[in-house]
Amino acid sequence: MSRVRVRRYKEGDAESLAQIFFRSVHEGARADYTREQVDAWATEAPSPALFEQRARDGRSVFVAADDDGVVAYGDLEPDGHIDHLYCAPEYIGSGVGSVLYDAVEALAIRQGIARLYVEASESARRLFERKGFTVRARQELCLRGIPMHNYLMDKSLQRGSTAD
Repeated sequence: MSRVRVRRYKEGDAESLAQIFFRSVHEGARADYTREQVDAWATEAPSPALFEQRARDGRSVFVAADDDGVVAYGDLEPDGHIDHLYCAPEYIGSGVGSVLYDAVEALAIRQGIARLYVEASESARRLFERKGFTVRARQELCLRGIPMHNYLMDKSLQRGSTAD
């Protein structure tokens, strides 16, 4: 694997993010979810316009890129919510998600955000637990009539305290 660098989202990244999202769900999440569940989660690759819009709605979007292009992305909303953190399937387990998360957390600390929270998939739960997040609840969901689950997790960024 060539050297991966984390940077802010820039115009032109949207197509890559749409493809990473779709591939991550359909290829990466298959270890933890059924075919029916991943089809309900992402019926098709989202429009790149959706990612352009998300990059302009007040959240901070980071991408991890190597010499061949974007391989992962994540975001941070102003209230500490991490809505997306996705890696191309061939980079899952390579440490790219961890490096990307570290950039998101560093920004949150610089911005004075006291608590991060996420609704994590089964596989993302493992990454967030390694990063110090606590599972608050397993959430049972129904997407397009298909039952699935994720985990409500959070992490305090204030030294010496825990999120209660």
